[in-house]
Amino acid sequence: MTIFDDLEAEQQRLDEILAGLDEPQWAAPSLAEGWTVADVVLHLAQSEEAVIFSTADARAARAPQAASPGQNMADRPDGLSVDDFAAEAVRAERDNSAAVLARWRQGRTAALAALRAADPGHPLRWVEAPLKPATLATTRLAEHWAHGLDITGSLGVAYVDTARLRHIAWLAHRTLPYAWALAGQPPSEVFCELDSPDGAAVWRFGPPEAGSVIRGPAGAFCRVAAQRLAPEESGLLTTGPHAGTALRLLRTYAA
Repeated sequence: MTIFDDLEAEQQRLDEILAGLDEPQWAAPSLAEGWTVADVVLHLAQSEEAVIFSTADARAARAPQAASPGQNMADRPDGLSVDDFAAEAVRAERDNSAAVLARWRQGRTAALAALRAADPGHPLRWVEAPLKPATLATTRLAEHWAHGLDITGSLGVAYVDTARLRHIAWLAHRTLPYAWALAGQPPSEVFCELDSPDGAAVWRFGPPEAGSVIRGPAGAFCRVAAQRLAPEESGLLTTGPHAGTALRLLRTYAA
């Protein structure tokens, strides 16, 4: 299966959960501070629309007569953080649950189709830096998974870890140089050895000869990277001079 197939599967899992929610559940606080469940889904819809805008920007660059349909997330005003930009967008467009769900469904379907059709070698404009379509799809999988945790965690609904976490773990490791730079620290090599959710495999990222190593469950690693679990509560083991700092800086998103 491709990253696009796994993104679709993750979105479909969340869709099936959302389809069964009642109005009090839609209005309930999520684990994303300040947002209800409906707010979280609205944010996902808005960010899927941003994917559509980004792919349209790329088409327009190759064929100027093909205009972009709207604003890309990379066009946020100077000085406004990603989080503040997202919060303002949600505040401005809150709607009833049926409309929000329909908007997300339409957005995710169109965004996935656009990513599948995009030139795989041509980076698309995104939040902090251009990303190739497969990498952008990986960030979308990571965001849907993390916000799926926000929704299901607040409602007491099961959200079992799957093999799709391999994409998210890869993204978190790949993003370490960005995380080091954001913290104003020089990058250091880190090797990650992570147990898959079913216990049947070990996922390895980075050079095995690195002097700093992170080991443990992939689910915990991904939750730390998504800022849904504190490193000291993760049970992950760190050895070497830089592994502890890397675990603290780990992320799957731009800021």
